[in-house]
Amino acid sequence: MPRYYEDKPEGGACAGVKEDLGLCLLQSDCVLQEGKSPRQCLKEGNCKALKYSFFECKRSMLDTRSRFRGRKGY
Repeated sequence: MPRYYEDKPEGGACAGVKEDLGLCLLQSDCVLQEGKSPRQCLKEGNCKALKYSFFECKRSMLDTRSRFRGRKGY
C-alpha cells in the first residue's frame, strides 16, 4: 500500500507518510461503508501501521540523534 516517491513530495519531511495515511483512511471500509469520518476511523484503529510510521517520522524530527541517523519515513 505505501507509495514510494522518486522525488520528495512537497510539504515537509513526513509528507509522503501523511499522504499515504490519508489515502488509507479514505479507502477504508470504515469511511466508505459505515460513513464515519476519517478521524473517527483512525481512533478506532484503522491503518495502524501507517499511523505508527507517521508517529515515528514526527518523533524523529525532534530527536537529536536523527542528525546522525537520518529521519525515519519516506
